[in-house]
Parts: sequence; structure tokens; C-alpha cells
Amino acid sequence: MAFKSSAWTQSGAEAAIAQFGQAPGGVDVALRVYSTRLLGQDPSLVLHGGGNTSVKTQVADFDGQPVDVLCVKGSGWDMASIEPPGLPAVRIDALLKIAAMPSLTDEDLVMLQRRALMDPGAPNPSIEAVLHAIVPEKFVDHSHANALISLTNQPDGEAIVRDLFPDAVIVPYVMPGFALARDCQDILQGRRIEHGMILLKHGLFTAADDARDSYEAHIAMIDRCMARIENGPARPFGAATLPGDVAPVSEVAPILRGALARGEGAPTWILDHRATDEVMAFCNGAELADYACRGNATPDHSIRIKRFGVPLPAPSAVDLAGFKAETDKAVAGFAADYAAYFERNNPRHGGTLTMLDPVPRVAYVPGVGLFGIGRSAKEAAICADIAEATVNAITNAERVGTWAPLPEEDIFDVEYWSLEQAKLAGVKEAPFSRRIVAVTGAASGLGLEIARGFRARGAEVAILDRDADGAASAAEGMGALAVGCDVTDPASVDAAFARIAETYGGLDILVSNAGVALQGAMAEVDLETVDRSLDVNLMGALHSARAAVAIMRAQGTGGALLFNVSKQALNPGQGFGPYGISKSALLALVRQLAVEHGPDGITANAVNADRIRTGLLNDAMIAERAAARGVDADTYMRGNLLHREVRASDVADAFAYLAAADRTTGAIVTVDGGNTAAMVR
Repeated sequence: MAFKSSAWTQSGAEAAIAQFGQAPGGVDVALRVYSTRLLGQDPSLVLHGGGNTSVKTQVADFDGQPVDVLCVKGSGWDMASIEPPGLPAVRIDALLKIAAMPSLTDEDLVMLQRRALMDPGAPNPSIEAVLHAIVPEKFVDHSHANALISLTNQPDGEAIVRDLFPDAVIVPYVMPGFALARDCQDILQGRRIEHGMILLKHGLFTAADDARDSYEAHIAMIDRCMARIENGPARPFGAATLPGDVAPVSEVAPILRGALARGEGAPTWILDHRATDEVMAFCNGAELADYACRGNATPDHSIRIKRFGVPLPAPSAVDLAGFKAETDKAVAGFAADYAAYFERNNPRHGGTLTMLDPVPRVAYVPGVGLFGIGRSAKEAAICADIAEATVNAITNAERVGTWAPLPEEDIFDVEYWSLEQAKLAGVKEAPFSRRIVAVTGAASGLGLEIARGFRARGAEVAILDRDADGAASAAEGMGALAVGCDVTDPASVDAAFARIAETYGGLDILVSNAGVALQGAMAEVDLETVDRSLDVNLMGALHSARAAVAIMRAQGTGGALLFNVSKQALNPGQGFGPYGISKSALLALVRQLAVEHGPDGITANAVNADRIRTGLLNDAMIAERAAARGVDADTYMRGNLLHREVRASDVADAFAYLAAADRTTGAIVTVDGGNTAAMVR
């Protein structure tokens, strides 16, 4: 096992002082930022909002007078990248008055802490700000270190850490908030915690009057925990017997994604796959169904991943139907168990709570790995990160003894914590959140605008293009997936769509946009040009549709196939024969797909657009066509019934409309400002 070492450097500290030393709190806050980042950048210590830090210092009030304050991590800030505004200054005298109160609801605690802020526009101070205030030392560091959690989440966890840290302050578990602060105050009674303070089944506090000392004490205590774990077996789980032909992630993920969205109107989900050596050893354990369902590393993880994940059977590539049936059963069983869990615990809260959705946020699949499950790729990745930390904590715990986390009552109380419920109630989903969209020919031009339109509406987007570098450049700016793909090559298409399924879990919408506008008179043009036009515009669309349909059928949740047919399919132009006949054939393909896949709940629709400034219709071509008609370029582009130039964004809007129109199939939406010759009827 690799032990930790201090990441503190004098040059790093000096750089932080140079960068942040002029902020309120000066050098104290600059060093607090520096060491907070050191902790936050280690996922075995801090994950997605877990942990917090503080420094006691002085800042000037509005009249210039110094005020004693606690600069403590604020809500919404990531410790890995925190800056001075993420450490709002709270009046220490006010926090100590709060600590002296006999009782207080968490809602009132948040309100009183906000009233004590020096800047009323600052973020909410950590719910543990009062606890930080009562610790006498200047710098305070708090993490949810996996190694410590592995030791305290044992039947004899308290005895283990008392033996390991005889001089540390040990605090029995109590839910974070005011009650925890009061318990710590009663235990400390003004004493320093120079030898650390361990919150059982919660985390570690260290403190010192020097930022480096507090940080390095934290690392040293974690090292001792890791050394204690080192004595156990490296792989504590006995291996299960797996099929010799385990199905690939690209085939497993859509089946799981479909199981999560069963039922009329059920939302879809995004997946994030992980398969490190440690994750695979965990998932391939013979007793996975036992140790994966005992409970989380810390109760706050239940806010993100519920009290545990769902273990699934190993998927055989030759019996995916069997895996699908078992996965449906397992997910339904998880939902039923979750409902029973809620019914057991809601009465303790007066029966006033509303049950959250019963969908698991983590799935463990032998031979494949784990999947984080979320409403977006970001949320799914957070769930997967926490699941990986849970795997690490359980693995290390089993090396020491037996994984024994908190009982479900404590987990439930945090999952349904009123402060967290208020945050969840404020989440507003975008129109295409939870949806996965693939756009071909999307590295530039109209395809890129379509991809941007779906991304702006909340979708997870895959940008497919033969120009892999162009796709990567386009994707980087919008947080999309870039995939090099030649739509004329079925193997390239299959690999690209497998990559999408591996990355996001499946596919909901295909926009087949890749195309070439090849010209020529049909009686004269060379046949290679005709073949090329058909190969890209027709067969490329067919290859893409076949790959998309395979994923959509595996999910069983329907989908949308969308195609850019252009006006040539309805209103052929002189000298554009190769382009026009391929687009006319594409329109026939759209209608055929609508007929064949309606029973699958998959729609097939098309957009008929004209005179859009793109890589195909560039400035040179616009000038050429305008001159041929004896008009200027602007007049040419406005040459429609509405006398308005049609923008690429208008076409993107049409594709978004059709993607959402789940009661429409076989339709053509025209976006050309009005052209009677291209009207469908």
C-alpha cells in the first residue's frame, strides 16, 4: 500500500501568498487556501463537498476596525480549487454565542450563521462552522479520509482507533450540525486537539496554530491508519465464478439504462463506468450481494448514492436477454426495498416526508465494473467517484475485520436531512437533461450548431466527425464527447456508437447530419461522384441509424432518429443531381424507418432546410449563386416568402422540436423561410 506524504512545499505556500495575500484575511487566508487545496485534491480524503477547513483571523469592518472572524469553507465551493471568496468570514463572537445555546434547529443554525457573516452576499458558511469556532487552534482541517473510515466502520472501531491514537479526542457518531457541535464542546471543554479529533464513522479533525502543522498532522494520522490496514490481505474478497464470455460495457450499459427507466413517463438516466483493479476485485467477489449492501462509508454519501447500490448478475454475451430479465428484477427489487426503508423510517419524522425517487445511483456488475447513475454526466461521475471511494473503504475495512457502517436510521436521517432536501427542491432540469444525443458531421457548420443547441438544452452530446481533431476541438468548448467516425465505414460507425454507450450509458437521439453536396448533370457526371454522394448521404445515414437503433432497442425506452434531408429531396436544383438523388433516397429511408420502428417507440423524422450558411454553402458559393440570379448575396439569402435569412440556429431549433415530438414520426419540418417549390404539400 502506498502511504501518503506531505505535499506542502515552501514554494507553493509562497505562490499562494503572492496570489491571495491581498484578500481579506491576508496571509492567513492565503495559506488556508493553499492547504485546503492540498487536502481537496486527494480524492481519498475529500470528495464532492465532503470535509471543510477554517482559519481564525481578523478582517476589517466597514469602519476599518479589525474584527475576529472564522474564515470557513462556504457551501458550494470545491476544496480542490477553492479561492478566498470560498472561505466566508463569520464573526467568531456570534458563533460562540450560538454554541452556548441549549438547542437549535439546523434551519435556525443556518440563519444565525448567515446573520454573522461579514459580507451578507457571501455563501453560506459550512454547517460545521460552530464546531470549528470552538476548537481553540487557529487552523482547523476536516476530512472524510477513507483509511480512517475503514477503521471506525468496524464492530470494534472505537477500540481500534483508541489503540492507534491514545491521545486523540474520540467523539461518538452524531449527525452533523448543531448537535455535533454541542457534543464536541462538551467533550473538549476548551481543550486543544493537538493530537487530532476523530468523529466515529464520520471523519478526522486536526488543528494547529500553523497551517502546515495542521495539514501535516492530518497526513501523519492517515498514514498510521493505512499502516494498520496494511497488515490485512490485499484482496479480501473470494472470487466468484464468472461466465467465460462476459458481455462488453457497450452492450451492458444500455440494458441497465433501460431497466432504470421502466414505466410510462419514467425519466432516463446517464451512466458513468469505472473498472479499476480495485473496483473489479470488489465487483467480482463471491459475496458482493452482502458487503455491497451493508451501507455507505459516511452517512452524507447517502445524499448522493442512497444507502447502498444495486448488485447485478454477471452478463454473458450469449445470454443478454437473461441478463436483461435479471437486471429488471434487481432494479425493481431495489425500488421495492427502498420504499420499505422509507416506510420504516418516515414515522420517526412524524410521517411528513415525501419519498425520493427509488432509483439506485450505483450498480455493481461482476466482470464489468461499477456504474454511477445520475441526471447528467457530471452527476453520474460524482456518484461513480463516491462509489469508488466506498469500494476502497470497504476493501480496506475487510482487510482489518468486518465492514460495519451506521444503521439505516442514521443514514436515513442524513438522506432526508431538511437542509439537503431544500437544495434538491431547488434543482431545475433543462428540457433535454438525462438525454444522450449523437450528431454526425458535427465538427463544424450546421452539425456543430445542432450539437450546441442540444447541449444548451441540457443534453449529453457526442460529436461525431471524420475530422477527429476538429471534433475534439468542437467538443472541448461545450463539455461534449468527441468521436472520430467515418459514416461510410460500418465498422467505424459501430465503434463510435459503442464509445457513446460506454461513456454515457446509451443513446436517445441521433441527428444524422454528415453529408457532401456533390454536383453534376446526371447524364454527364462520373459515376464515382454519384457513388460517393450515395455512400455518404444515404449509406452513411443508414449505418448510423442501424447502430443507433441497436442501442435504443437494448434500452427499450424508445428514441428519435433525425435526418438532414435538405430541400433537394423535394425541390431538385439544376446541376445538383448526385446530391439531390441521394437526399431523395434519404427521405425514403426516413419514412421506412418510421414504419419499421414505430412499434419500438422510435420516431424517425427529417428537417428540410435551405440556404443556411455552413461549410457547404460558404461565402464563395453564396456569391456565385447570387451572381447567377443577378442579385447581391444578402438578397439571395433572403430569397424566400418571409424575406428573412434562415440561420443555422433555426435549423437546430427544428431538430430539437422533432426530438421532443414523441407523438410524431415520418414527418418533415421545413426551415427555409418559405419556398413554395419545396413545400411538402
